[in-house]
Amino acid sequence: MGIVGDVLDEGLEGLDHNFLTGNIEELVKWARARSCWPATFGLACCAIEMMATGSGHYDMARFGMEVFRASPRQADLMIVAGRVSQKMAPVLRQVYDQMMEPKWVISMGVCASSGGMFNNYAIVQGVDQVVPVDVYAPGCPPGPETLLHAIITLHGKIESGELTKRRAATGAGAGLIVEQRDGQASPLQIGR
Repeated sequence: MGIVGDVLDEGLEGLDHNFLTGNIEELVKWARARSCWPATFGLACCAIEMMATGSGHYDMARFGMEVFRASPRQADLMIVAGRVSQKMAPVLRQVYDQMMEPKWVISMGVCASSGGMFNNYAIVQGVDQVVPVDVYAPGCPPGPETLLHAIITLHGKIESGELTKRRAATGAGAGLIVEQRDGQASPLQIGR
């Protein structure tokens, strides 16, 4: 089969890089970064901030993300907003498995990232135990500015191609932690 077989087996990585394929690969990365369609997984108070991020004031349309998808088969970005209960974890994993490849995950808020103040048997102590997380957005709840910062960080990593290679090699997410951008005091600043 030659070149066609290599492309079918390995995608664009199967082609020998020359002027044409190098530019096509960069174009595909650019398009992926600018066409993330989010499947929301709003579970608690962080979901209100996620909805506010989708409002006209913050203009997610500039990133091509103005429509939150109700079907996981039409989405490639999952924003887990809020605490995940043990009963909800299998549902979250099922939605993640139904999403199209390549897919990305943002963990929004301290409850999704580490269980937050709910250190008990009923709450999953970090959504990374259920799905691979690419970007963590800190806060309780993180404001729209922090979520936008997480989205922009994710877009940069998608465009560089680093996340796709890591996911193929290890199956894990990037685990990037962004800084809070909404003016809330971080827990480290409160004790001082």
